[in-house]
Amino acid sequence: MPHPAPELQPRLRFPDAGPDAFGPGKAELLRHIAATGSIRTAATELGMSYQRAWQLVQAMNRLFRAPLVTTSRGGGTRGGAQLTPTGENVLLRYTRMQAACQRATRTDQRALFRLLK
Repeated sequence: MPHPAPELQPRLRFPDAGPDAFGPGKAELLRHIAATGSIRTAATELGMSYQRAWQLVQAMNRLFRAPLVTTSRGGGTRGGAQLTPTGENVLLRYTRMQAACQRATRTDQRALFRLLK
């Protein structure tokens, strides 16, 4: 019985592989914040605690010259979060780079997977 077609997912991280590096997990968090307008809701959708999501947002905001996410306090009017123009730009460029890496490695992936049992 043949194996299901495997798929290789290149994972871009920068500027290094340290804990504050920007990579696929932080990009996904940004996507969810942009879609929901809430760090808490984004965290819930991703199966992480609010505290962890908040730590990741703070790490991203420290990494770049301008913050990627801004927040407003809750209370009676309910707070929220949104991507800044820099955050939108970083997410767009990261998503493009990820897609370009996937396209660039497709031929070699197929050749590699043909060698599997």
